[in-house]
Amino acid sequence: MLDMAKDDIKTLMLEIGARARAASQPLSIVPSPAKNEALLAMADAILAQKADILAANALDLDAAQANGMAESFVDRLLLNDARIDAIAQGIREIAALPDPVGDVIAEWDRPNGLHIERVRTPLGVIGVIYESRPNVTADAGALCLKAGNAVILRGGSDSIHSSSAIHACLVAGLKSAGLPEHAIQYVPIADRAAVGEMLSGLNGAIDVIVPRGGKSLVARVQSEARVPVFAHLEGVNHIYVDATSDVEMAKNLVVNSKLRRTGVCGSAETLLVDSAALGTHLMPILEALTHAGCEIRASATVLKVFPAFKPATDEDWSTEYLDAIISVAVVDGVGGAIAHINRYSSHHTEAIISEDADAVARFFNEIDSAILLHNASTQFADGGEFGMGAEIGIATGKMHARGPVGVEQLTSFKYRVRGSGQIRL
Repeated sequence: MLDMAKDDIKTLMLEIGARARAASQPLSIVPSPAKNEALLAMADAILAQKADILAANALDLDAAQANGMAESFVDRLLLNDARIDAIAQGIREIAALPDPVGDVIAEWDRPNGLHIERVRTPLGVIGVIYESRPNVTADAGALCLKAGNAVILRGGSDSIHSSSAIHACLVAGLKSAGLPEHAIQYVPIADRAAVGEMLSGLNGAIDVIVPRGGKSLVARVQSEARVPVFAHLEGVNHIYVDATSDVEMAKNLVVNSKLRRTGVCGSAETLLVDSAALGTHLMPILEALTHAGCEIRASATVLKVFPAFKPATDEDWSTEYLDAIISVAVVDGVGGAIAHINRYSSHHTEAIISEDADAVARFFNEIDSAILLHNASTQFADGGEFGMGAEIGIATGKMHARGPVGVEQLTSFKYRVRGSGQIRL
């Protein structure tokens, strides 16, 4: 980790930007086999350097625990053999994906004989600003490369040793395939001034910023960025249990949605239960949650049944806990669930557990979140689970990219028009 004066940070970041821009031009036309060769070499390097990555991660974990970081955030930071294996496998899956660059999205002929094609092209240089999870270093680097983009990675200070060790493996893969080593760069300083420089666009070097982190990070990026942003807001996710749902299915899905990994953005934060299911579903589900160690913050209606729970405040309904805590309310059917979700949701992920096809159709039609699920855990809100190999994040905005941001979402397009001498009259 480097300590630098403000002027030196600006100089460093401008150099990083210039190198990324220079790398992006040849990278945009690199054939698929060369990109895949680099990706597979990256995966091999990560496995070969597992001991070094774990040692670097231990430094980050020691610092996190010394700073009193919450257990859920420590889990996001933690690497072990299985997680490193999963990182390498994720890169291999990205290599196996179809190359989006040059893909003809649509084509048509005009009456005057012109043939028009809409073709995918790389975005150019992508800046990714993220917190905690060192696996994002590999996911973002690999996805951007597959889509023909150069990338500047700025991880959080809490994962700087882990991310640096992973980045070294990515660079080794680039070099082994003869690709520009500056196609994937990692900002080597923790000073937040580096983020400000990235948000300025680095003299036009950066084409788009992708933030992945908490509300304060995303808010700063959206407020200060001078380049387009793929917004990744917090996951204030809801799971609605309809009276028609199977009780055992509902119980299992709610527990998994909340507790499989509480620190991921797909974790459910609010449980909504149909008032018609008050006597059948509420008690088994809440008992399962509490037995699994989850804290319940209950609405007034729920407190009438379970007075020992902590009362929910207005703030709870819009809070991303990222911890073993869930807010619980009773609503009047699917209409009540929709009204609650549309008021408090961050438009990330919502789930309905129901056997009523009309209720499911209404839920899907009337809720405008990036991901909607029926009878499935919210923890499936993940690019890897969508078959994308991996993701940079879940975009909750409506422009360009929405939902998991994978290789296709990291491209733009251009038009190719072929004629035979036509002139416009």
